Amino acid sequence: MNIGMAVRARILQLCGERGLTINRLCTISGVSQSTINNIVSGRNYSATVATIKKLCDGLEITLVEFFSGEVFRDLEQEIQ
Repeated sequence: MNIGMAVRARILQLCGERGLTINRLCTISGVSQSTINNIVSGRNYSATVATIKKLCDGLEITLVEFFSGEVFRDLEQEIQ
């Protein structure tokens, strides 16, 4: 798994745990629907830290909490 897939999985996991739809996450985070759709659909594997921070703010978690998810523990090497 690469970082883009891990970010996607973590967003979906956090929404599932909180019973949030992607549309609701857009509303509470201020991130556009198209941006989040591109991330979770796999069309955008390079979400910026600023975007992830906005999502974290909407979810009321820190960046540390976001990246402490199990999905980030065994990422593939990005440089090949």
